[in-house]
Amino acid sequence: MATAAEEIRVGDRLVRVSSPDKPYFPERGLTKLDVVRYFLAVGDGILRALRDRPTMLERWPRGVFEGAKIATRQDSRGDAFYQKRLPAGAPDWVRTAHLTFPSGRTADEVAPSELAVVIWAVNLGTLRFHPWPVTAADVARPDQLRIDLDPMPGVGFDQVVPVAHEVRACLDEVGLVGYPKTTGGRGLHVYLSIEPRWSFGECRRAVLALGRQVQRRRPDLVTTTWWREQRDRPVFVDYNQMARDHTMTSAYSIRPTPAALVSAPLDWAELDDVRPEDFDVVSMPARFAERGDPHVGLDGRRFSLEPLLEWADREGLEAPPER
Repeated sequence: MATAAEEIRVGDRLVRVSSPDKPYFPERGLTKLDVVRYFLAVGDGILRALRDRPTMLERWPRGVFEGAKIATRQDSRGDAFYQKRLPAGAPDWVRTAHLTFPSGRTADEVAPSELAVVIWAVNLGTLRFHPWPVTAADVARPDQLRIDLDPMPGVGFDQVVPVAHEVRACLDEVGLVGYPKTTGGRGLHVYLSIEPRWSFGECRRAVLALGRQVQRRRPDLVTTTWWREQRDRPVFVDYNQMARDHTMTSAYSIRPTPAALVSAPLDWAELDDVRPEDFDVVSMPARFAERGDPHVGLDGRRFSLEPLLEWADREGLEAPPER
């Protein structure tokens, strides 16, 4: 017999949570309501990551179970799916941003303006949020630069950490401030707030220039070679994540694996002492209550891309065409 729905107050809203006892991470004994409570506990942080940003929802309405897979363009069959467009039946208080994709198609995508929108999306089975690096106010010019340190198969987190430190050193040299986070897997992301003055192409060019600098300093660890089969180093600086319509998992999102690990914002000082498995749905609320959000600084100063673009100019790196 289905469990009765619950209504949860989130700010000024009442959000309905259907089937609150549905197992979402059965190996951890976590239900749908446990996942809702997790996002409420890290509410300021998840909203900071998503506020007013067009956001693709990664929905796992049946939870995470052995053999579960997500639908793709190549195979539409799956237990989970990505949702770019506003779901049918959304409340009128769920705001959207109008987007044009490289294919020329358009969509009105959820742009969370309050925590109630996050909880509404979680009720639909959303575990991971994929926000664009733009806001609804200007969907053409990013206000975040996102650096994806992507380990090759078999490469451990311990090899990604020194690359992140080198990224920080390069940013420090030109007066830029980045904020690291785990991905929930073996990789790391570094975010920085930028002035919304440059196109996606110029932002991608800036990340490539930064990646080339890091590669020179750590040629034993770093590659910027795009073709996977040609990469001969452990960690790829994935500059193509700054291409239009490419998104990265937000801070505090939950990785859809049995362990229920989360994408955890970090302080640089703790990077050498943590592991991705330190942060999950169960442990993160206590950490957040004690320490708050290490990424609060992303709400502060916005930086110029000019120093990184000067590096790109020196290397003769051309801006890729807008798509």
